[in-house]
Amino acid sequence: MTLRAVVKGVGHYLPDRIVPNAELEALVQTTDEWIRSRSGIERRHFVAQGQTTSDLATFAAQAALTHAGLSPDDIDAIVLATSTADLTFPSAATMVQAKLGMTQGFAFDVQAVCAGFVYALSTANALIVSGQAKRVLVIGAETFSRLMDWDDRATCVLFGDGAGALVLEGQELTGTSADRGILATDLHSDGRFKDLLYVDGGVSTGKTGHLRMQGKEVFRHAVEKLAETAHAALDKAGLSGEDVDWIVPHQANIRIIEGTAKRMQVPMERVVVTVQDHGNTSAASIPLALSVGVQRGQIKQGDLLVTEAIGGGLAWGAVVLRW
Repeated sequence: MTLRAVVKGVGHYLPDRIVPNAELEALVQTTDEWIRSRSGIERRHFVAQGQTTSDLATFAAQAALTHAGLSPDDIDAIVLATSTADLTFPSAATMVQAKLGMTQGFAFDVQAVCAGFVYALSTANALIVSGQAKRVLVIGAETFSRLMDWDDRATCVLFGDGAGALVLEGQELTGTSADRGILATDLHSDGRFKDLLYVDGGVSTGKTGHLRMQGKEVFRHAVEKLAETAHAALDKAGLSGEDVDWIVPHQANIRIIEGTAKRMQVPMERVVVTVQDHGNTSAASIPLALSVGVQRGQIKQGDLLVTEAIGGGLAWGAVVLRW
């Protein structure tokens, strides 16, 4: 028998304000056609004034707990992936813990930008299989609209805000690739590529800063590295692209999503795509897409999923799981 981290529930939350491409035409020199043709994005959500990343994360967590039929008292740990925590410290995860009324267990943040949720899933899996936690709430939440430079038309139109969450539970299963739960993970980073995607602010600068990105270079690395890490994770699980029911990728750019699927030889009909409605929500994009995929009736129990993402660092990775 093998201890697996099995998905018990999923949920998401999006801020009320929907920002279509047409609204951005009034802010920067761009057009709806330009944004759609280069990214596939049609609209995104922005937080309201005073609304924080931990607020979004809490709403998504509550939705996932409801879906799982569990309460905060049933959770042993919270792992929150974010690059836009409310404060420098404490962690946004501990703020979510308080807002949920959870007084036991432990909570912490994981920061790997757009790859954050893949890193958080891997971390939660390790907590469960090592016996440190039985149930882990894994959240991705971001308020990237607050990092945009509205004079940089190439990047400010790409990002949005939101949150998604999963509840993972340890279950003793057969130890084969037919098991439900996380079957394999594959993580990488290479700090030599920091300047391709970063925020020019932080403690050392005394300012929040803005997101800076070399889009063409990030695109080139993304298609190559995402396909490689997905194949590596599948190999670890003893599976191949032919076994995959759904790719649930980081929702950054439709061309990256299409390019990665092509390299994996998986048709787009088996890819969950939400980028048109949410934009790039960084660490929130994969759990958002998982939750929407379940709502749509695409993802069903027993389906084999591959999630993969790349973000600043550069950091990238993939997770293979059976729903």
